[in-house]
Amino acid sequence: ALTRARARNSRRPVASSATTCHSPPARVAETTRVRVGGLGEVLCGPFRPGHFEGVATVVSKLFAMVGTAVAVFGRKDYQQLALLRRLAKDLLFPIEIVGIPTVRDADGLAMSSRNSYLSAEERVRSLAIPRALASVAQAFGSGERDTSKLQRLADDIVRSASSNVDYVTFADPVTLQTLDPQQPMANHVLLAIACRIGKTRLIDNMVLGEDAPPKVEG
Repeated sequence: ALTRARARNSRRPVASSATTCHSPPARVAETTRVRVGGLGEVLCGPFRPGHFEGVATVVSKLFAMVGTAVAVFGRKDYQQLALLRRLAKDLLFPIEIVGIPTVRDADGLAMSSRNSYLSAEERVRSLAIPRALASVAQAFGSGERDTSKLQRLADDIVRSASSNVDYVTFADPVTLQTLDPQQPMANHVLLAIACRIGKTRLIDNMVLGEDAPPKVEG
């Protein structure tokens, strides 16, 4: 009513609120991003810049749309799982995050679409990854808590099969911060591995003291 009165008195056209509401909004590029602090800056973070920010942004949109729900993610990408748990907690999403155990092939290799890129010889070499997890788990289960000794054990096995190792890291399973090699391990420790076998980048992990070790062929 106010805009109509102004138009009549001034004899000049004045756009009404009804007119502007019906105008289609101009499409603007999205600029809002979600970053989950240090959780995205360790392990795979330096090797995949921007990846976890993209994951957090896309999943935040999903969580905002679905409301109260249970979201299931595999533990194979443990960093992503930890990041999304923190995201749901910090942003107060009514989402329960559930991690499911890593599914493995009969030979012990963690299942992944990337496995199809491995040649027969590379497939054999790739078993060094679950073998390192199993060997460390055995030593850990026997009471070994010397971080530097377990680090050497895992390193030796992985590097025997790959000359392009991103990381073989013992970390806190919640914060993902790397353990001090001079300090003894706690009762629950994440061992995370990322390396290339040939041209294929593979990741795997287990939480020592929590996850069952992989059973490796041979």
